[in-house]
Amino acid sequence: METQAQNEVTFYQDMRVTVTQSRYVTNSKTYAMRNISSVHIFEIIKSKALPVIMIIAGFFMLFSESSMILGILILVFGVAILFCIKNEFAVRISTNSGEVNSMVSKDKAYIQTIVNALNDAIVHRG
Repeated sequence: METQAQNEVTFYQDMRVTVTQSRYVTNSKTYAMRNISSVHIFEIIKSKALPVIMIIAGFFMLFSESSMILGILILVFGVAILFCIKNEFAVRISTNSGEVNSMVSKDKAYIQTIVNALNDAIVHRG
């Protein structure tokens, strides 16, 4: 058992993820590379409906003198929330039991690094 772990090729490793020729370990899950048939980046698009509604409501409140200050506050908060909402990216793996988002982050480059390592491991496996 010890010699197998020593001979195992590691394609990527950090504090949260390890990709080797035989396994993919992320957070609290371990996937066998032989069960992974494909891997790609999946973008999780966040809804922007609430801040847009806040901006519209705040804009219309600006025309009423009694609610102008509240309208400004709602408008400003709506714009701030709109700029803070970021889409997330996931490592989506396909296995014999279906597709799963194994790792999610707002950093697309980080997710791309993991996907590249998984693709290298799949190619190495043959």
